[in-house]
Amino acid sequence: MGSRVRAVCIHGHYYQPPREHPWLGVVEPEPSAAPDPDWNVRILRECYAPNAAARLFDAHGRLRGLVSNYAWTSFNVGPTLDAWFVRHAPGLIADLVQADRDSLARTGHGNAWAQAYNHPILPLCTARDRRT
Repeated sequence: MGSRVRAVCIHGHYYQPPREHPWLGVVEPEPSAAPDPDWNVRILRECYAPNAAARLFDAHGRLRGLVSNYAWTSFNVGPTLDAWFVRHAPGLIADLVQADRDSLARTGHGNAWAQAYNHPILPLCTARDRRT
């Protein structure tokens, strides 16, 4: 038997539903997100930001460096989350753009994928909508 190429494909689908109060236009405090004021801030701190600078350790547990997971995985960001990032985490937007550029330079294609604005659940769509 010859050796077989093996690969793992990872895609990050980053989406947060709108949390803004429909009349006030602000995210109200969400006590369940403590110690952060709301879930957008908590998920930014626990997930989105750390993935832009993931730590690499050597065999002895010493920090070797940092790497953007976004540069090594395909990803898309939903429009409501993207709009929140623009206002509250512009540095992360810059990290995502740089990760896409790094992937393009390394592989010839970027890792950022487009996402339909309205986030359809394809199995529930009509046949015409799925084709579209």
